[in-house]
Amino acid sequence: MNRYPLWKYLLIVVTLVLGLLYTLPNFFGEIPAVQVSTNRQAISINADTEKTVTEALAAANIPHNGMFIAEGSLKVRFTDTETQLKARDAIEARLGEGYIIALNLLANTPEWMAQIKAKPMFRGLDLRGGVHFTMQVDMEAAVEKTLDRYAGDIRRQLRQAKIRSGNIAKNGQTLSVPFQDEADAAKALPELRPYFPDAVLEQSGNRITVSLTEAAWDKVRSDAVKQNISTLHNRVNELGVAEPVIQQAGADRIVVQLPGVQDTAKAKDIIGRTATLEVRMVSTDPAQMESAMLGNVPPGFDLLYSSEGHPYLVNKQVELTGDNINDAQPGLNERNQPGVNVSFDSAGAAIFADLTRNNVGKLMAMVLIDQGKAEVVTAPVINEAILGGRTIISGSMSQAQAADISLLLRAGSLAAPMQIIEERTIGPSLGQENIEKGFNSTLWGFVAVALFMVVYYRLFGVFSVIALTSNLLFLIAILSFLQATLTLPGIAAIALTLGMAIDSNVLINERIREELRAGNTPQMAINAGYQHAWNTIVDSNITSLIAGIALLVFGSGPVRGFAVVHCIGILTSMYSSVVVSRACANLWYGRRRKLQSLSIGSVWKPETQAALPGNKE
Repeated sequence: MNRYPLWKYLLIVVTLVLGLLYTLPNFFGEIPAVQVSTNRQAISINADTEKTVTEALAAANIPHNGMFIAEGSLKVRFTDTETQLKARDAIEARLGEGYIIALNLLANTPEWMAQIKAKPMFRGLDLRGGVHFTMQVDMEAAVEKTLDRYAGDIRRQLRQAKIRSGNIAKNGQTLSVPFQDEADAAKALPELRPYFPDAVLEQSGNRITVSLTEAAWDKVRSDAVKQNISTLHNRVNELGVAEPVIQQAGADRIVVQLPGVQDTAKAKDIIGRTATLEVRMVSTDPAQMESAMLGNVPPGFDLLYSSEGHPYLVNKQVELTGDNINDAQPGLNERNQPGVNVSFDSAGAAIFADLTRNNVGKLMAMVLIDQGKAEVVTAPVINEAILGGRTIISGSMSQAQAADISLLLRAGSLAAPMQIIEERTIGPSLGQENIEKGFNSTLWGFVAVALFMVVYYRLFGVFSVIALTSNLLFLIAILSFLQATLTLPGIAAIALTLGMAIDSNVLINERIREELRAGNTPQMAINAGYQHAWNTIVDSNITSLIAGIALLVFGSGPVRGFAVVHCIGILTSMYSSVVVSRACANLWYGRRRKLQSLSIGSVWKPETQAALPGNKE
């Protein structure tokens, strides 16, 4: 009656061993490491890279705790952060350009565990330390950039249709396109309409006004936030951060959390910069330049400077933007100076070819707009049409600056500038303190529950504690296998899961007591107790699971982290509370044919109740 077949016991043993195996990596901790990766297709991380890094560390007398290649990058472990920083400098000096050298923290898991995918859970910002930014998107700038893009598209379409127009003016959220006469405006209107389906085009005399509907502007603002999130993801990936959190918070805010980041100044610089490349033509009219230098900048022009202080009178009309950039890599120009090799996409390549073909002999400025400041990186003379969509931007920049600019252009331009309105740095020591507090609270909660169960239910309390321990083992093992991110709310969910899991064993134990009070034999009481309690356990856990799924679907951030642990904990508790605890009871009592009593605490029997004062037959 109370015996499991051999395969069930073997199944329980196998699950317990696997649970232990995938839980253990969480107890090895983390050690400082240097991560070497590349952003060039022509460069791969292989055994030669490993050999070069080994030679660089040996030449600098820097010891390491081993290195390995995983997920396209080389990871080198060190004993302390001081050695880690020295190693980064030595590796950077030896490898040179084309490689990304990032500081990181790696799990100190034995290699054989890593090979079977037994890895620790990722730890969130509150447990691991790192940086937290809340960034606000400049929606007005997003509107301005959209209008500039529309203006550029209008100029190109009119140029292709061979219709002359004047300078396009911005009036609030509309564009005004002037023409020589009403006939040209009437001719241009059907040419422009197919290319701007989201805009309202109206002719008034010799002008065409272009405006977007309110729904279109809402989409522009929403897309600006989405594009910025995508761009931030690309930039953070370049930094080598594991499990970053980048998500929208409200209509115009983005939350960025970078767990484990040690170089916070570098992270802030990279994600906060708004580098955008613009290609514009340069005026070489001496009279206009003289007027601009006296403070009277001609309409339709900007007076910009290079990093060396050389002035350029640059047309406000943007011919090409960084949105059309396919790739950007640091390199050297023909004079062996640092620069950025830029390749445009198909649309950008066609525009760039037409621009250079139609402006041979003129100056073309590469303008870099970074953190609201526009600077002319280079302004070469166009000697011939540049086909193929490739060029190099070079000027007074160092190799490090060329690498940074390449990263920003390659990751994509932000749809609108962002301002950091909140910044928090959580040190590793505070994260460790949070871990210790969370661990201690869960541990002492577990001990208190275990003591109560053993004292109140005796041997069946021991079975319940074994089931509770296995539940915790299964929960951590599954979270580790799924590479989930553990946060303080997740630790709270673990503590809650333990409390809910023990409820199932309380139901089982009390049901067994009821069967004993009803006069059933101990063997029948065990069997009936588990069978009858199962329905109640399923009902209560399903309702909790529904609530957890609702939190998972509609929640975000810490709420979802709590929900993930909560839902997995419910499933593991149903297995451990019933299957594992009954396996213990079956092993202990199942083979006893003449079982007279159970160690399950005091049982309130009917004859005892009848003997009490006031109770009569």
